[in-house]
Amino acid sequence: MARYALADKALGLIGQAPTARAAGVVRWLLLAVLLLVAVASQNVLPIHIAFIPLLVPPLLYVMAKLRLDRRLLACVITFGLVTPYMFLPTGFGAIYLNEILLANLAKSGLAIEGLSVMQAMALPALGMLLGLLLAVLVSYRKPRDYDVAKIAKVESVKADYNPLSLWVAGAAVLLAFAVQLWLDSMIIGALSGFVLFSLSGVVRWREADGLFTEGMKMMAMIGFIMIAASGFAEVMRSTGEIESLVSSAAGVMGDSKLLAALLMLLVGLLITMGIGSSFSTVPIIAAIYVPLALQLGFSPLAIVCLVGTAGALGDAGSPASDSTLGPTAGLNVDGQHHHIWDSVVPTFVHYNVPLLVFGTLAAVLL
Repeated sequence: MARYALADKALGLIGQAPTARAAGVVRWLLLAVLLLVAVASQNVLPIHIAFIPLLVPPLLYVMAKLRLDRRLLACVITFGLVTPYMFLPTGFGAIYLNEILLANLAKSGLAIEGLSVMQAMALPALGMLLGLLLAVLVSYRKPRDYDVAKIAKVESVKADYNPLSLWVAGAAVLLAFAVQLWLDSMIIGALSGFVLFSLSGVVRWREADGLFTEGMKMMAMIGFIMIAASGFAEVMRSTGEIESLVSSAAGVMGDSKLLAALLMLLVGLLITMGIGSSFSTVPIIAAIYVPLALQLGFSPLAIVCLVGTAGALGDAGSPASDSTLGPTAGLNVDGQHHHIWDSVVPTFVHYNVPLLVFGTLAAVLL
């Protein structure tokens, strides 16, 4: 427990009656930091979920002392992992919105010239924001207790930092982001940041292999689950079951755009829940949804919204999604966070339901 002496001292001051309000301030700061880092992991420094095992486990002790509900933390992280790429066209958003969504829509026969993906995805992104606010202000506002002793047993890594390493880290983030925007390449941007770390001496060349190996170990289980989910997607595509599912839904749509939009999004939800990846879902459903939506009279902007939202649906609430597996990997290092009940169900309720509602409204209004 010696490594937590500083944290205990700070938390002891916060917990005194005259400064009890400070505990609430610290809670909000922690949530804000997690949210900002999660958002940055998609657009500014696109490392996706790799930051979670590095950032979250060391904070679990403080979070437990502050009695923060980990279901809330899962919702905050998942919001930052999903909403930026489905709305902001930089980083992973550039891949999802431009290279996957618009490219597959064009391949399926939709005229995409002059279409604004941000306009198409604005209302669904607003639904995600509403879900986050409900989780923060209503659902998981009450404190929740965790066994601090279990955290102390597993979180035993000691790391030393100095001002140079922190300044280099900040410079590497800015360099990676600038190069990414300049050359439109995440790979070159990431390589630039790594080179800066190496040349500065913060990461020694002889330690580089070990760092890469540890990163591979960290992502191996999540990668295995997502590979299995991709296999499921290929089985669905090869057997033609997706086409039959959409055809069955089309039979009950009639001429109602509202019903048609809702059913198409529900089908997208079912597909993505099984696959666990919005990036893998769009190519599957775009070829089917475009002719169907055009036949029903949806505008090109509404079709972008339908397919983009259908792809994102389930990514935040699928058991096989990296957007739920990642938070669980960081929050369950001490065995006190259940993947289904503490990550999947909270994110499904707070994000997929608003996505269905706001995505349907957007498709009808656009």
